[in-house]
Amino acid sequence: MKMHLLGVAAALLVGTAVHAADLYQPEPLPPLAAAPEVQVAEASGWYLRGDLGYDFNHMRGAKFFQGSNDTQADFDSTKLDDSFNVGVGVGYQMNRYLRGDLTFDYMTDADFKGSTSSAGGAGAGACVGACTSTDISSMHAYALMANTYVDLGTYGIVTPYVGGGIGGAYVKWDDLKNTSCADDGSGCDDTYRHRGKGSWRFAYQLMAGVAVDVSCNVKADVGYRYRHISGGDMFGFAEGGGPGYDKGFDSHEIRAGARYTFGGCTQPVTYEPPAEPLVYK
Repeated sequence: MKMHLLGVAAALLVGTAVHAADLYQPEPLPPLAAAPEVQVAEASGWYLRGDLGYDFNHMRGAKFFQGSNDTQADFDSTKLDDSFNVGVGVGYQMNRYLRGDLTFDYMTDADFKGSTSSAGGAGAGACVGACTSTDISSMHAYALMANTYVDLGTYGIVTPYVGGGIGGAYVKWDDLKNTSCADDGSGCDDTYRHRGKGSWRFAYQLMAGVAVDVSCNVKADVGYRYRHISGGDMFGFAEGGGPGYDKGFDSHEIRAGARYTFGGCTQPVTYEPPAEPLVYK
């Protein structure tokens, strides 16, 4: 009888366990917390730039027709003062390492002082013998340049770069004032004025510098630029002298500016966590 009761109890226990297993349902997953936001950069690549520089100018010389179109002479000396440079531009960042821009800048007035000499000759005036002429003028220039840059990697907030550009420069000379004085100190002739000329010339430039991140879409730009402008018209004919031509200029420029990138700031994007695996018990 006892064995029979034990068998019935065991059967009831097994059935209860099986029934309990069939009725088990996994607990529902807790509701997800509010998804955090992460930042993802979405820069458009287009940028505007502005620059201010100081030019150390060097003139390669000048020449003029002396007395007639058959006799051409070089200036004995030429000196072009330093000047400031202001520029603007628009560009596009193609990838992390390559960008290009189109720039327009203005070089402020640079004073010119030169001298010429002659053996003199028959005629009235102070310069019947050897004399030296002092020539005074000034020039300014506009330049339109197409440029390409290679960014050499970003280190923290600093990005060094090198670049080059080609284009054209319009050089405008003011009137040249010419005064000839006898070398023996006996006197000077009247001052003559030669009308200044302007012309478009070929120009090229080389750049190097660093860009520094100021904010998400603003970069400070500090660098060096070498620019060469080819020679061209300088002044016209007056009183037996001229016209004159300059032989071109070299400028070594220290410059600073800023670039503003459109859409350079990061945009918030909802974070989607991976699905959690189901747990079976």
